[in-house]
Order: sequence, then C-alpha cells, then structure tokens
Amino acid sequence: MDSFTSFLCLCSIIFQSISLIEAQASLCRTTCGDIPINYPFGIDDGCGSPYYRHMLVCSDLGNLYLRTPSGRYPVHGISYSDPHILVTDPLMWNCRDGDHFRPTRPFSLDTSTPFTLSSQNDYLFFNCSEDYVIVEPKPIFCERFPDRCDSSCDSASYLCRHLPECADALSASSCCSYYPKATDSLRLMLRYCASYTSVYWKTVGSTTDSPYSQVPEYGIRVDFDVPVTTHCLQCQDPSKGSGTCGFDTQTHNFLCLCKEGNVTSYCKGMFVSREIFHKFAMKVSNHFFFSCTGHDISRHKRAGVIAGTVTGISAAGAIGIGIGIWVLKKVRAKAPVTCGVQSNENRIF
Repeated sequence: MDSFTSFLCLCSIIFQSISLIEAQASLCRTTCGDIPINYPFGIDDGCGSPYYRHMLVCSDLGNLYLRTPSGRYPVHGISYSDPHILVTDPLMWNCRDGDHFRPTRPFSLDTSTPFTLSSQNDYLFFNCSEDYVIVEPKPIFCERFPDRCDSSCDSASYLCRHLPECADALSASSCCSYYPKATDSLRLMLRYCASYTSVYWKTVGSTTDSPYSQVPEYGIRVDFDVPVTTHCLQCQDPSKGSGTCGFDTQTHNFLCLCKEGNVTSYCKGMFVSREIFHKFAMKVSNHFFFSCTGHDISRHKRAGVIAGTVTGISAAGAIGIGIGIWVLKKVRAKAPVTCGVQSNENRIF
C-alpha cells in the first residue's frame, strides 16, 4: 500500500469521526409544568450540570419531582436567586390529619450531592414517648442542663403553639420541636414518635420592603450550590451565542449546547454553516475519489448520506482538512498514484 492510499484511509477515518454530536440545545426543556428549569438543573440527560444529573424528574403530566435516597418528592418551586428547592413529603403530617397519624419515613439527602437541608427548616414531632425522648420546654431545660440543651425536643416552641394554617388541629396529641442534625437522628426520633412534619420559613417581600418578615409554611427547603465556571459563563453570554450549559453524558466533560451542534466553548462564530461544509466535503471527496477512479463521487447517493450526517464543523476542523489537502498535493508530487496496487516502489514492509 503506497503513502497516498494510506493517506486516503486516514482521511476516511477522519471523515467518519468528524460528525459532531447532534445539537442538543433544542432538547433541553426549560420548564416542567409551571416551574422553570435553569442551570445547574436539567430534566433531559446532558443538560445542566453533571453534579445534578438525574436529580430532577418531570412526569408525563408535567409534575416535577426531586429524587433522593428516601424516595421521590413533589417539587413546589425552585428559586435561583436564593438557591433552594421547596419539596413536600406526602407522608408527613398535615392539617387534615389532626390527631390521626399515618406511617411515615425519614426524609434524607445523598451527602455526596451539592444539596443540603436548609437551616430555615423546623421539624415538629408528635406524640413522642417521654421514656426515650426528652420533651421539655427548651428555655427551662437549657438553664438546668446546658450541656444537653441540643438533645431536647422543645414542647414550648412557637410553632407547636401556632401550627401554620391550623392552630387548633391537635386536641389530644403532644407536639415538640427538634432539629435533627443527621438522618440517623431523624430516624431515631421517628422510632419513638407517632409522626412528624417539616415547616420552613418563607421570606415575605424583599430586603427593600419594610417590614422584612418571614412566615411559616409546610414543606422542606433544600439548598443547592450553583457550580459556575468560566466555560458556562462564556456559553451563556448573549454576545457569544446564548448557548445552554450541558455536558457529555459519557465523559461528563463540559459542553456548550448550541443549535448548530455542541462545542466545548461558546456558540457564536464556532461553526461553518451546514451548506458551506456540504460543498467543501463534496469537493474534498471528489478530489480523493477522482484521483483513483476518474469518477465524480457527487453522482453517487452515498456521498449525500455521508455529508448529511454532518450537522456542522468547527472552523479549526475545516482548517485541518485544508492542511490535509496541502499535504496530499505534496505527497502526490513526489510519488505516483497506484490506487492501492502494491509494487516494489511503494512497498512499506
């Protein structure tokens, strides 16, 4: 096999590998129901940050769920300015239950993810066994046992005395407030309490409003981090094409998702149009094929199939192919074209 034929083989491999990943920006849904889905989240694989891959699920009915080790929980809202997710646990106590408590399970998060339980959550436990749980008014207990203050469940808490939305829901049951520091402590509490619920403090108004206040609502606030990188900022920059931040599902490497195709930097100016590349590819293919056969490859349907698989090519890729043609001309000037016929002059082994 001569050097020219070897070069043709190499170019064939390059052409088969140069087809870019299918443009994914249009596949990244930006809402689920009425909840906006922005970076770092994604409900379609490859969208958003890989740190939150498969964390959110959008059902066929448009309901959004958060997946955790303890189950799937309905998402009621996402805030990106004050990064947090609000979820509910259908098994937790609610006002309609009153003194009737249903079996429940402890809510938990995967500690390897960037999710954390917000300090703005309060947990109320009902009908706890005082043989195993310290149920006392916290101020009085802390004065007597300051070293054990954190281990008590406050029976005099404000929320127990003013249950949100249903102050009189409990008539024959006890209530105390305790903040579990870990899933194990929450699981232990539920072993000795009939049920529990989570209340988060919702900010009303803004810092410019007066008065600045918070109100309690049922639900679980889960805080999250936004992993912002230079690549993502460039990708989202309107002056650089307003791409969508995503990642390669195989390697988890960053991808800027663009309409023309996916790149590793930003969208604007990174692609030669499909039409330009199609013409360019046809010329290169004709040049290669005509050198050996004397036939025009544009007459064959297969050429259209090959060119059609390419959605776009970076400017750097086009330059690389141009250099390849220049090298090809140099090779042809020095060696005869034998079209793969081995002879003593072109033998390589």
